[in-house]
Amino acid sequence: MHSQCVHIPGVTSLHPYPHDLHIVTKVGARRDDEGGVITSLDPADLQAQVRENLQHLGLETLDVVNLRLAVGGGSDYSIAEQFGALADLREQGLVRHLGLSGVSAAQLTEAQTIAPVVTVQNLYNLANRADDALVARCAAENIAYAAYFPLGGFNPLQSQTLTDVAARLGASRQQVALAWLLQRSPSMVLIPGTSSVDHLRENIAAAELTLPADAVTELDAIGQ
Repeated sequence: MHSQCVHIPGVTSLHPYPHDLHIVTKVGARRDDEGGVITSLDPADLQAQVRENLQHLGLETLDVVNLRLAVGGGSDYSIAEQFGALADLREQGLVRHLGLSGVSAAQLTEAQTIAPVVTVQNLYNLANRADDALVARCAAENIAYAAYFPLGGFNPLQSQTLTDVAARLGASRQQVALAWLLQRSPSMVLIPGTSSVDHLRENIAAAELTLPADAVTELDAIGQ
């Protein structure tokens, strides 16, 4: 059985956890009184968030903790203080591996001087290709690239080309979009959110869909 990465807030319902279940958490934000998300990157609070995750999940060590930066990345401000705070917890054995979310190439480089980075979690899909170079870099450096909003998120992917390719292959548009991402890079992993078991099964089936070269060429043009 393959190892699994879980990015769901209700993961405690799986406790006691299967031995091959790897829990990935993310710090750098908190909820306000109205339930909205607010940035919280104070180093001491980042460490507090990790300890809260450990307590809530009933664990002594977290497999992976991602440092959440600005949504979409693209900024080059220093993250040394924040990432260093998480690296300290890694040295203490509270965290096995560290990752980054919403990160630029320069911030990844800076983080790597502090501690190894095993995953980058950024916005990337057929229509949003600003991270093309970073996707390639992560593959070359054996860093998992976790594409969030792989189906467009709040703005679902709309493309006649995608519709046409899906019809030709006898698959759904969503399956084709996910399959394109999986074929885009050997280190690509996906975070397609869903509240439906049927959609979950459909998303999983996308991993078995192989896109022919002509389809990939057509799909590549969507984001250019």
